[in-house]
Amino acid sequence: MKLTKIIKQIKPSTIIFLLLSIIFIIPFYSYCETFWLKINVIDIKDSDIPNSFAGKTIAFVSDIHHGPFLSQERVHNIVNKINSLKPDIILLGGDYVHRNVKYIKPCFKELSALYAPSGVYAVLGNHDHWESKQISKEEILKAGITLIDNKAKWIYIGSDRIKIGGVGDYLEDTQNIKPTINDVKENDFVILVSHNPDYAEEIRTNLIDLVLSGHTHGGQVSLFGMWSPILPSKYGQKYRYGIVETSYCKVIVTSGVGTITPPLRFCVRPEIVLLTLKHSD
Repeated sequence: MKLTKIIKQIKPSTIIFLLLSIIFIIPFYSYCETFWLKINVIDIKDSDIPNSFAGKTIAFVSDIHHGPFLSQERVHNIVNKINSLKPDIILLGGDYVHRNVKYIKPCFKELSALYAPSGVYAVLGNHDHWESKQISKEEILKAGITLIDNKAKWIYIGSDRIKIGGVGDYLEDTQNIKPTINDVKENDFVILVSHNPDYAEEIRTNLIDLVLSGHTHGGQVSLFGMWSPILPSKYGQKYRYGIVETSYCKVIVTSGVGTITPPLRFCVRPEIVLLTLKHSD
């Protein structure tokens, strides 16, 4: 009875205002949120991390989607923001462009300015295959970035080392994990970059400590950061966003930087992930 009485007391003008808010204000805010870039700082504590690497930082960036909704100027600003963090390593998670091959060269012209003392490493995403796998690979190399699709590299500080590997895109390429794990031991710290987090379900080894992925954009639009209606994943909400523990490894899924169509985000801000390595007993 009380609820019915309250509803009857709501003025028509109030109802109209609420409807207009839904129709205009929320979409406007969702468009503005695509520009609201944040730095997501995460500590990675692991006994496999050598003491020489304790305190070292890794910037992880995925899904830039340079194209009609994210300008070259914004890519330039993103690069400046990453460099301002002074990371020791930079990892790029794929999907650099959106909709047209013409965006590949200008995107990597900007990404060529990325700098990290221990290198910049990248994998391709599904959109990079769709626009042009070959041109993307060529521009990555021209930019001085190391492509790690189905490849891996040891990073050294003195005699201590960690390994960084990558796999080809889960939708458009093959995945070969052997280069990443073929010469590692149980006490080595190993990071794998896979554009699509669904690949984590294929991992059946304890030799990989951390998987870094993008692809899902956190859903782009979510119910206050808890649930998204549309996710490009076979596993429902599991790999939407954040830290996911599997039976074999830890997975970090970033919300990415750019968007696909429509260029909207709601409670899923774009981000640069900054990992700090810490040795844990």
